Amino acid sequence: MSEANTSNGTVKVRLVKSPHGRLRKHRACVEGLGLRRIGSSRVLEDTPAVRGMIRKIDYLLEVEPSAGEANP
Repeated sequence: MSEANTSNGTVKVRLVKSPHGRLRKHRACVEGLGLRRIGSSRVLEDTPAVRGMIRKIDYLLEVEPSAGEANP
C-alpha cells in the first residue's frame, strides 16, 4: 500500500480483491469505507479513522491521491 499524503484531505481507494472469506472485521472495514464490489472506488476524507480502516485491509485495496492532484 502506498501512503497517499494529500493537501486537500482526501484519498481515493479502490477494491481490487474480494472480501469474501475474509475476517468479519475486515469485511466490516470494506463496508465502512463504502466499497461494494471489486473495482468500486470512493474518494474519502483523510481522517485517522479512515486511515486505520485502510491500513487494516490494505491487502484488498489500491490507494492513491484523489483526482486533480499533482504527484510531488
